[in-house]
Amino acid sequence: MSSNSPSSWHTVAIDQTLQQLSSNKDAGLSSQQVSERLQQYGPNELEETGGRSPWSIFVDQFTNIMLLMLMGVAVISAFLDIRSNTFPKDAIAIFAIVILNGILGFFQEQSAEKALAALKNLASPLVRVLRDGKTSDIAAKELVPGDVMLLEAGVKIAADARLIETSNLQVRESALTGEALAVTKQAELELPEDASLGDRLNLIFQGTEVVQGRAKAIVTNTAMQTELGKIAAMLQSVENEPTPLQQRMDQLGKVLVSGALTLVAIVVIGGMITFQNGSLGFDTSRWEDLLEVSLSMAVAVVPEGLAAVVTVTLALGTRRMVKRNALIRKLPAVETLGSVTTICSDKTGTLTQNKMVVQLVSTGDCTVAVAGDGYAPIGDFTDRLTSAKINNLEEYPELESLLIACAVCNDAVLQQEQQEWQILGDPTEGALLCVAGKAGIYKEKQSQLLPRTAEFPFSSERKRMSVICEVPGRSGNSGFPAAQGQQPNYLMLTKGSPELTLERCKGIIVGDRVQPLTQEMRDRILVENNNMASGGLRVLGFAYKLWENIPPEGSEETSEQDMIWLGLVSMLDAPRPEVREAVRKCRDAGIRVVMITGDHQLTAKAIAYDLGIATEGDRVLTGQELEKLSQEELKQQVEQVSVYARVSPEHKLRIVQALQSWGKFVAMTGDGVNDAPALKQADIGIAMGITGTDVSKEASDMVLLDDNFATIVAAAEEGRVVYSNIRRFIKYILGSNIGEVLTIAAAPLMGLGGVPLTPLQILWMNLVTDGVPALALAVEPGEPNVMKRPPFSPRESIFARGLGSYMIRIGIIFAILTIAMMSWAYGYTTNPNHVGDPEAWKTMVFTTLCLAQMGHAIAIRSNTQLTIELNPFTNVFVWGAVIVTTILQLMLIYVPPLRAFFGTHYLTGFELMVCFGFSALMFVWIEMEKLFLRFYKSRK
Repeated sequence: MSSNSPSSWHTVAIDQTLQQLSSNKDAGLSSQQVSERLQQYGPNELEETGGRSPWSIFVDQFTNIMLLMLMGVAVISAFLDIRSNTFPKDAIAIFAIVILNGILGFFQEQSAEKALAALKNLASPLVRVLRDGKTSDIAAKELVPGDVMLLEAGVKIAADARLIETSNLQVRESALTGEALAVTKQAELELPEDASLGDRLNLIFQGTEVVQGRAKAIVTNTAMQTELGKIAAMLQSVENEPTPLQQRMDQLGKVLVSGALTLVAIVVIGGMITFQNGSLGFDTSRWEDLLEVSLSMAVAVVPEGLAAVVTVTLALGTRRMVKRNALIRKLPAVETLGSVTTICSDKTGTLTQNKMVVQLVSTGDCTVAVAGDGYAPIGDFTDRLTSAKINNLEEYPELESLLIACAVCNDAVLQQEQQEWQILGDPTEGALLCVAGKAGIYKEKQSQLLPRTAEFPFSSERKRMSVICEVPGRSGNSGFPAAQGQQPNYLMLTKGSPELTLERCKGIIVGDRVQPLTQEMRDRILVENNNMASGGLRVLGFAYKLWENIPPEGSEETSEQDMIWLGLVSMLDAPRPEVREAVRKCRDAGIRVVMITGDHQLTAKAIAYDLGIATEGDRVLTGQELEKLSQEELKQQVEQVSVYARVSPEHKLRIVQALQSWGKFVAMTGDGVNDAPALKQADIGIAMGITGTDVSKEASDMVLLDDNFATIVAAAEEGRVVYSNIRRFIKYILGSNIGEVLTIAAAPLMGLGGVPLTPLQILWMNLVTDGVPALALAVEPGEPNVMKRPPFSPRESIFARGLGSYMIRIGIIFAILTIAMMSWAYGYTTNPNHVGDPEAWKTMVFTTLCLAQMGHAIAIRSNTQLTIELNPFTNVFVWGAVIVTTILQLMLIYVPPLRAFFGTHYLTGFELMVCFGFSALMFVWIEMEKLFLRFYKSRK
């Protein structure tokens, strides 16, 4: 058996295909051939490459630089405690925090790769084949190239195959190609090499479904060589990049750890340097005390509660998004949405309703625009010439006749279930039933008035279908004028290709009369048809013929002659009504929308213009054109193209990669199997919840529960709010941490006796007195202009836009206030005349730092507005957090068991008031900064 390219079987004739695959169309393969090919090609199953195990993901959490430093601190702390016969509670607390952070990181990162399993579910479990001249049902995994499959309506196709024989075959390929409509297949065709996936009408593909007709096909590709297999391979080759938040947190960790180690080195070396008799020396006797200081500094610099606060903030954002119909599958995607600069959207079912809707109806006497959405038979008719609404069909008899033909020459069913209109059957025929229903013409009633007695079914050669109906007792009054002297008993209604139907007509109905169809009229109808088609509309032509007797069966070619033209009906998979506003909001927010679809370029272009995605003159790039471009050439064009049509899965992946190469942060929406690799490659993959396949959902970061493009805009808004709040509490937490580190570093340099803060107390500050108010800041409502500005660069540093300078500035102020208080408190509590605990100065430092953070939390809610100007009820959680945390801090001082565990000392009322007084200065400073900035800006 000679091999052939998996993607070029559409260029090969049927006989050649059978010859190359050494098969027989009537007998199939022999048992020996099947056995040999199973050995050669293996089972018809998708293969899975090894991914990261849950254990490796868990272990990776502990490679975080901040956690590594904490683990080192815990080990040294445990060593010192054991050496001094002290219970290592500091080390145990630190290890508990490390493990908790590791678990949180694990659950954030772990996402089981179920996309491949969902792909496998698309394969049919059983398939009917010819083998050894006999028909048998076999397991799909036993298929081999050369097998002859027998297909009928309802069958799920189990492998890629070349069609040998077809009978009215229609295949639904939307999951693979993005096409909304079932595709009519033709075995006899031989197509050019560059025919796109959606245009390969002589091939069928694994994972698609036979909607209508029968066929015989020879298997050309199985397993990973199928189009579905290629998608599986692409899915597994896409590597998950860290999100902007993960990158920023990593950057933050490196800066904090390197800064802490530098400061530790300065303190340890500086603490051991001595000057005696004008000479420089080292006093190594203090190394243990200095090491204890270093441990406290290392714990102080790491924001232990930050990971938990970030996780909870993202989870809260997830809950808010679910209320807005956006289900987040991976927590970091919440924040990532706020960084999106480009949305690549599939057309079918995403921007459009995935429902064919009639837009225009053209008869011999008028052209009528039709309003309405979906399949609900509700909408107005407007005469385009006069712009007047049509309320009485009796004034437009030719329109009424055309709409009757739409209802009667139809095999679909329009029905209402739970107040929602649905179609059983072909979406195109459903659209015809709907437009007739808008005029009060329903198939059920018309079928009683015009009972069907015979039909000429649709064929791909004729591109028409006809039904023959009895007109009992109505004769020429059926709404379809008869020729003079004719006494018809039967009515033939025909619909199909406008050009092929029109060429078989000799008359045209105008008003309630039949006129000869002149060449001028033909030309005008063809121009109208071309105008509709160029606008992306699907156009059908209608005609009728009256008979005295039923035309004989099989006489299509002779019977469908000398007909009377009724008119044109054009339809479109209409845009969702709310999408135009969503696209406009995207523009206001600096987000570019790009359409990537498997549909025809004219259809894609029409929808893109209608929605404002593209403007007149914009280029539409097709899959055939894209195929000829190198990745570098595509990169050069990707910024200028807003519409891609007739694309295949690998094209979508290339487009996303080309956009990312420009630094764009890409969200990709889609619902089909064909979208899965691009969904996974994109920075944010967004799947459709209703129409989306399991494959697309498993490959995505977010699922739209209502399949509404507008929901993406709402989710992006939430993402921006979440990112702003994350920055807010990072400022809050790290400003305090810098103050802690500087205060601890100052104590030995000032010659004070001992370290003011133990690692356990620092953990308390970082987790409770910093963490609880930080959580409250995470629910701060968004600013009014959050969607009126461009997205912040996803590559920006965590310290960008003043965050770094704020942290350093506020940290220094924290330190100055606390060091000043520490200096006074040390002198006060160690004074021989002081009545109380001489070690109380350490608890005063601890309490001042904690209480100062409460004022910081209240003031940081806004960067510009004074606290007194803010509505306290917009975030009552901040006030609640401040009150609860203050009470908890006081419990550590005045509840004896807690005092003993945390190593605090009892404070007198005066000492506590001093702590409150110094702490309040932090709040006053931040409010004064706001006034200064306001004054400075007003003078500009």
